[in-house]
Amino acid sequence: MANSGLETSGNVTSLGNDRLLELYKQLVLIRQFELRAIDERRQGLIPGFIHPYIGEEACAVGACAALNKDDFITSTHRGHGHLIAKGGDVRYMMAELAAREVGYCAGKGGSLHMTDFDLGIMGANGIVAGGIPMAVGAALAFKMQTPPLSPPLVEGTEGRMRVALSFFGDGATNEGAFHEALNMAGLWKLPVIFFCENNLYGEGTPQNKQAPVAQLSNRAASYAMPGVTVDGNDVFAVYEATHAAVERARNGAGPTLIEGLTYRYRGHYEGDPQVYRSRQEVEEWQGRDPLPRFRRALIEHGISDGEIEEKEGEVFALVDEAVIFARQAAPAKVEDALVGVYGDTHNGLVF
Repeated sequence: MANSGLETSGNVTSLGNDRLLELYKQLVLIRQFELRAIDERRQGLIPGFIHPYIGEEACAVGACAALNKDDFITSTHRGHGHLIAKGGDVRYMMAELAAREVGYCAGKGGSLHMTDFDLGIMGANGIVAGGIPMAVGAALAFKMQTPPLSPPLVEGTEGRMRVALSFFGDGATNEGAFHEALNMAGLWKLPVIFFCENNLYGEGTPQNKQAPVAQLSNRAASYAMPGVTVDGNDVFAVYEATHAAVERARNGAGPTLIEGLTYRYRGHYEGDPQVYRSRQEVEEWQGRDPLPRFRRALIEHGISDGEIEEKEGEVFALVDEAVIFARQAAPAKVEDALVGVYGDTHNGLVF
């Protein structure tokens, strides 16, 4: 893949077998969570829309592997994978999808708006490009906290700059918020990474009909930051690019724009007729599936089938547990709908 101003080595074997297996587990967990959520929606447990992340798992897993727990991310309408990769609990995620009061947002946010500040998840966002300026705001706060105002969540990171990473799609790069945020981040050299998941379509519009540039990372040059395009279906490539960008940001050198070329195997939303692309195109991209690619890499690295299958078994158990948890949880109460919407509320009444 093309590279502009950011060098990567293309492997993460230095992470060790245990960490590599955990990354594989995250890949499989994202895939199985999404497949189960689709099935549970059909069966009536989950109301509303779902925008599956199936096919793009390597972007979330590779990028979040380069972050610490106390680093922040912002997400999108297609955000389940980001939350899982950052450490989200699939029980509370499934409960949120099912509009249960024990969900991440008390059953009020649903698929598009899950948040967990304890994990550095500032929130998924249904507004295209909506999370990008939020990440810039977090990065500005991190830079202003010198020395940090609170002890780090990760032992051994004392005195290190925290970073923010914003996930967004190719369509978001045409929004004003994208350009305004990158301009500010570049001007002030903020510790933020802009991660564009280019799945080639903004809803149903092909990327080449949205923008006059074929390589979206080239837009970084306008804002005095490195831009790099990587194979977004390769966990190794994504990790290495993100790790380099994170280290650059922590050292005070400023932001980076990363473009991960990837593809969603399902429609924009579950039920999308997908008249804008061919079955042949989908099948060609399924041949680049990040899960079997990473599995093969683990085997080549000396990890056994048994170790891999053990992780897969753990995933199926976790997803089953999440569904049971959501089914047994109490539904969100209608009378609590306005609680938390305003600064001071009690039983939905504003004072």
